[in-house]
Formats: sequence, C-alpha cells, structure tokens
Amino acid sequence: MQKTEQFVEGINLLRKHHCGLILLLWSTALLSGGVCAAQQPDAPAPQPEAMAKQKQATSATAAAPGAPLRLTLQDALALARKNEPTYQSVVTAAGVAGETRAQTRDALLPSVNFNTSALYTQSSHNGTNGVIFIANNSVHEYISQGNVHQQLDLASWETYRSAAALASAAKARAEVAARGLVVTVVLNYFAAAAAEKKLESASLTADAGEKFLQLTQALEKGGEVAHSDVIKADLQAQERRRQLQEAKLGLLNARLDLAVLLFPDFNDHFEIGDDLHGNVALPPQPEFEAQAAQGNPEIRAALATTQAAKHDVSAARAGYLPVISLDYFYGIDAPQYAVNGFAASPDRTKISNLGSSAIASLNLPIWNWGATQSRVRQAELQRDQAKRELSFAQRKLLAEMRSLYSEAETALNELAGLQRSAALSEESLRLTTMRYQGGEATVLEVVDAQTTFAQASAAYQDGAVRYRVALANLQTLTGVLTTP
Repeated sequence: MQKTEQFVEGINLLRKHHCGLILLLWSTALLSGGVCAAQQPDAPAPQPEAMAKQKQATSATAAAPGAPLRLTLQDALALARKNEPTYQSVVTAAGVAGETRAQTRDALLPSVNFNTSALYTQSSHNGTNGVIFIANNSVHEYISQGNVHQQLDLASWETYRSAAALASAAKARAEVAARGLVVTVVLNYFAAAAAEKKLESASLTADAGEKFLQLTQALEKGGEVAHSDVIKADLQAQERRRQLQEAKLGLLNARLDLAVLLFPDFNDHFEIGDDLHGNVALPPQPEFEAQAAQGNPEIRAALATTQAAKHDVSAARAGYLPVISLDYFYGIDAPQYAVNGFAASPDRTKISNLGSSAIASLNLPIWNWGATQSRVRQAELQRDQAKRELSFAQRKLLAEMRSLYSEAETALNELAGLQRSAALSEESLRLTTMRYQGGEATVLEVVDAQTTFAQASAAYQDGAVRYRVALANLQTLTGVLTTP
C-alpha cells in the first residue's frame, strides 16, 4: 500500500514538472516575440501616391499579356540567331567538324578492349592435340583477354591535322554566316519600319486627295472651276486610295517576313522599337579598314581550308610508308573458363591460367595498282583549288573594303537630300493647294504636287533603309554593327 502511494506521488510530481516546463517555454516565446517586435522599426503607413503607383503598375502588368511585343533590333538579332534555320545549319556544321576533330585526335591514342570467346573443336584421336584442327589447342578453349592496341602511322597524324584545320574553317564560316544574318535581319527589320512610315505618308496623301476632291466640288458649285477639275481630282483621289491599299499590303508582307525570320511560333503581334531615322554615324574610313583587315572570317576560312588540303596531301603520301601496330594482351587462354586450372598430370596440380603476350607488327605497302598515287594526285588538285580560293578571297576583301564603304558614304550623303526633298514636297503641296483655292494655280499643279510628295516620302524611307543596310554590310567585314 505504501509503495502504491509513493508511485502516485511520483506521477503527480512528474506532471507538475511537465506543466511548469510548458509554461516556461510559452512565456519565453511570448517574451522573445515582443523583443523582436520592439527591435523592428515601425512600418511606414502607405502613402496615397505610392498606392496609386502600385495600382498603375498592377494594371499595366495585367494588360501586358495583350500588349504587342516591343521589338528592338538587338532583340531581333538574338531571336534570329536562335530560330533562323540556315544560320543554325552552319553552326551545326561547325559543331560536327569539332566532333570530327575530337574523333581523329582520339584515334591517335591507345585503345583498350576486352574480348571473351569460347571455342569448341571436334575431338580426334589421331591429332597431336586431341582435336581435328591442328590450329586449335583443345576441344574446349576459353579466351578472355584485355587488349591494348596502338597504331603508329603518319597518315593518322596528318588526318587529325586536316580535321583540326577543317574545324577552324567551319568555325570561321559560322562567323561569316552570323554576320550575313545581321544583314538579313537589318534589312527585314527596317523594311518593316519603312513600311509603317510609307503607310503614314499614303494615309496623308489619301486624306489630301479626298480634301482636294471636296474642294474642287465646292468650287464647281460656286462656278469658280470647271467640271474637268472635279474629274481630275476624283481620278487623283482614286489613285491615292489604291496607293493606300498597296501601302497596307506592303506593311503586312514586311511584318510577316520579319515574323517568319524571328519567331518559332509565328508571332506577328509586335511593334518596331528602333527609330528608322535615328542618328547613326558612319565610322571613319581608316578605322573601318583597320578593323576589316584584322581577322576577317572569310580569309580565315579560306586559309584554314588551304591548310587542311595540304595535310590531306601529306596523308595521301603517307600511304607509301609502313604502318606499325603494337598490341598487348592479358587474360586467359585455357581449357577452363577460370583464373586457376589444373595440370594434365595425374596429380592434378593447380596452376594459374592468367598470362600476357605482346605483338609488334610492321605493314609495308608494296603494290596496290596505283591507288595511292591516285589519292595523292586527287589531294594535290584539291590543294591547288584551295590556294586559288584563298587568293580570290583576299582580292575580294580588298574590293569590298572600298565598295561597301563607298556605298555607305553615298547612302549617307543622299539621305540628307532625300529628307529635305520630302519636307519641301510637303510644303509645296500645302502652298499649291492654297494657291489653287485662291485661283492662282491649276488642278494639274496640285496633282503634280501630290505625286511629288508621295514619291519623295517613299524615296526618303527607302534611302533610310539603304543606309542601315549599308552599315550592316560594313559589319560583314568588321564584325561591329554601328548603332545609334
């Protein structure tokens, strides 16, 4: 009975200890929470301006999925490098050439293989080894050996050097393709920008044609002009409407061409971000010539191709030289598939089946009906052609350095005149229309002013595109695209 009471008292004491520990932990947590809250600075009350900006940002983010993508020239170049198949095929070819170089390099190193085979030969009591074929050793023969093989020949080394040169040429051609892609993107990008400007000009000329038609009709009602003026104005208004439709079609086609070039999912919901008429300076000619002459990828590709052709000639001539092969074998060649076996003696002594052997062979070519000589002549023809292509690439570079810079310089000089012509033609149209309204000009003068304005505006946009493309052509030699 006494033991039972002591046990109950112990249980009650343990419960009290547990309750006290829980209360202590709970109060410590409250105290630490209060201290942390006291240490933290008071949060500032939200200001009305901040709340308004936050609401505007939230609304803009919510409207962003439906808004058109703002596409800059740099964005267009990045998208084209990812999605344009012709450029990617050249990049893939460069990657394949790099892997070929790695494979030919690895072929120069020793190779390790492991071979396992089991041979069964019919037994014979007349044979010296107890088998019917004298070349075999026993009825049951098991071969399990590792083999280290190394081949020494000049042809493999020259093949590797040729593959390395071809990999360098493929890398240079990938850079040429990248620079050519820049020209394509710039042409399509600013063609779309010019199409937008042409549509704006076509809309202005169409509105001017409609207003002039209404003016002639009002003057005819007042008896101030003849009906022939109204007919001429009506014909001109119809022509301007057709030009407006053609401008809309031109813009649609330009945007579709750019969308096909850039987007993998054919996204035509975008807007041009860069200004067609941005101020882009022409680099100085000495600086351009210095950049063009330094590390031109076309010259590098032609030079690497010539080096590869020379190595191919050496590899073909190596067919006249001997080939050395080295092999080392380690493993078993025994009647039991085991590391240890038993001797054929009556006492059945335990022996090891493991062993090694080495083979060195020399292959000396004697006669192959002129095949080696034919391969040498073939390689020499390709080498001579590569030298001619290298010389042509050098001459072409010198010509393009002068031609492309002159093209860009001419386009820049004409661009200022085209801009002034567009502004003057617009002012001439306004003044001629006012003179006609005052009875000082004929309807033919107004029609001529409208035609001149439409042509001058289109020529100005085409001139801006020409200058941008000329700058892109310069970067095919320098690798640097001039931007605003």
